[in-house]
Amino acid sequence: MPAAPAAPAVKRDRTHYLYIAVIVAVALGIAVGLIWPDAGVQLKPLGTGFVNLIKMMISPIIFCTIVLGIGSVRKAAKVGAVGGIALGYFLVMSLVALAIGLVVGNILHPGDGLHLTNALKASGHSQVDSEALGPVDFVLSIIPTTFVSAFTEGQVLQTLLIALLAGFALQAMGSVGQPVLRGVEHIQRLVFRILGMIMWAAPIGAFGAIAAVVGSAGLDALKSLAVLMLGFYVTCVLFVFIVLGALLRIVAGLNILTLFKYLAREFLLILSTSSSESALPRLIAKMEHLGVSKAVVGITVPTGYSFNLDGTMIYMTMASLYIADALGTPMSVGEQIPLLLFLLLASKGAAGVSGAGLATLAGGLQSHKPALVDGVGLIVGIDRFMSEARALTNFAGNSVATVLIGTWTKDIDKDRMRQVLAGELPFDETTLLDEGAGAGTPELPEQREELAKA
Repeated sequence: MPAAPAAPAVKRDRTHYLYIAVIVAVALGIAVGLIWPDAGVQLKPLGTGFVNLIKMMISPIIFCTIVLGIGSVRKAAKVGAVGGIALGYFLVMSLVALAIGLVVGNILHPGDGLHLTNALKASGHSQVDSEALGPVDFVLSIIPTTFVSAFTEGQVLQTLLIALLAGFALQAMGSVGQPVLRGVEHIQRLVFRILGMIMWAAPIGAFGAIAAVVGSAGLDALKSLAVLMLGFYVTCVLFVFIVLGALLRIVAGLNILTLFKYLAREFLLILSTSSSESALPRLIAKMEHLGVSKAVVGITVPTGYSFNLDGTMIYMTMASLYIADALGTPMSVGEQIPLLLFLLLASKGAAGVSGAGLATLAGGLQSHKPALVDGVGLIVGIDRFMSEARALTNFAGNSVATVLIGTWTKDIDKDRMRQVLAGELPFDETTLLDEGAGAGTPELPEQREELAKA
């Protein structure tokens, strides 16, 4: 009797060694920054280089994800519905985040009793970024100079526009466009494979980034602004686990800790680089693997990275109140609300600007209440530490938003989600794709019916 064929060998996931190395690198970076601060600052290019490598991959990944997502959906109205729900949700959550920051800032008053030097005033004015755009210029800036420049300039919203146009065009072409879709699918596999290779440089990037931050700020800056930092971190935690956690439980029936456990490596990557963009490509891949449709992931995640900045909203609220108190000109509620609504719009206009948190705050204050720009220098020293919480909160908000919008539009495979979160369908860390079922997430039942009819 012939022997039964041997089961195929299961590929060992060696990437857990990579993330252990990242944790060790972060600890070493903190030590170097504290013991040899000057040397730590000199290591900053290591962190910058790693983040730039990740950013290099963002535009092609967004393009492939959106084109494949829209191209596989037969009804254009469905894509429009996803976009409308996403933008409405982003606006509401931004207002909620602003309101929470406003309440906590008025309770703590962390800026009372501080003194401002001329050097700090100059430092504050230097943060006003000339690249921040007004509302009209911001809308016009979404249109790229050429079709290809959307990829070369690294503007997420320009890439989003080109991808939407290409996706709808392929959708209208029907079966004629299928070869193009298959080509884009192969390009997506190549891009994700390259990203997987880049991730092995994460420990080096984490070491350089953390050493530079600790070396440049030092303990003195942390001690003097500990109340603001602690208040901001606590506010972000409350927002994520109470507001977002309750929404996720009520709408999707999912425990937020279970979702965050699935995204633990992405949170570690953000913590070590202070950049939520470093985890954007992996969030797209993991949300598709979780069972959210390509269309929802392709529209929600890239748009959310520009419009759903919950952590940045809380930061701008608390920082504005902190600066006003520190300058001895506390704002009444009647003054606070118009300023914060202005900052809400300003943050969208500065999407994609390098150092957007501090630059947006300085630019918004310069336009709305110039006298407060002097005080921006007070928080320059700890801004990088606060950017950790901003980035983590922004990422948490976008991951939750993707699941919520997938649930509202019925574009999420609940059975697959349960299997993935239970560890029955592990994520392929090498390719970042489900190679067995083709690139990306298997189609939902409704999509399979539509494809069969086509």
